[in-house]
Amino acid sequence: MGASAGERIAKRLSMAGVCSRREAERWIAEGRVAVDGVILESPATLVTRENAVTVDGKPLPGDPSPRVWRLHKRRGLITTHRDPQGRPTVFDSLPGNLPRVVSVGRLDMNSEGLLLLTTHGRLARLLELPSTGWTRRYRVRVFGHPDARALSALADGVTADGVRYGPVAARLDLVRGANAWLTVALKEGRNREVRRLMEHLGLGVNRLIRTAFGPFQLGRLPSGDVREVPSKVIGEQLGGLIETRR
Repeated sequence: MGASAGERIAKRLSMAGVCSRREAERWIAEGRVAVDGVILESPATLVTRENAVTVDGKPLPGDPSPRVWRLHKRRGLITTHRDPQGRPTVFDSLPGNLPRVVSVGRLDMNSEGLLLLTTHGRLARLLELPSTGWTRRYRVRVFGHPDARALSALADGVTADGVRYGPVAARLDLVRGANAWLTVALKEGRNREVRRLMEHLGLGVNRLIRTAFGPFQLGRLPSGDVREVPSKVIGEQLGGLIETRR
């Protein structure tokens, strides 16, 4: 089997010194082994060094520490590895020297701003969960005249088109002609949540920029650029979520 095809998960576990291949099969049957955050059901699964393997939620000894990048996503890109319609994707735009990465959540095609990328699939899934408690912050330009009381009411949560949304902090920053700029902060991060909430208030979103995801900021990162987060910062910010190794 060529290196590019990967190796059986049982071999990976045994080579890491955590168990024998027979024990690995039993652990998989018990639901103790995950690859990129997904619990395995078959010991025939193939993995490469780019896959994040965990046993009982802990990385294998000697596995590389998670790496994280900040990307300033441009409008017009799909946040997926492959698009059946052939549209340009976020991953098509990345530099060729990056390892295989996955995104932490998504930004839709017409949204822009901060998108986190990581080599660690389980970490990505942890950061996406509302239970992690990380706030997503956006700058939103809307067409229409926002009502201050309606914006304040979002803090109590709202039901829109039959979907119940949790508390959202929305502030009016600037009115310019027929448009207004808002700052919106939320923790759930449902699909197209900001756009749907604005539509619920009778406002049309014509620009949506994510400026922060938890402690990570877009800052002055130019559109289209990607910058790796220093390992020290990852340890400080993520140490409580997942074990990291230097």
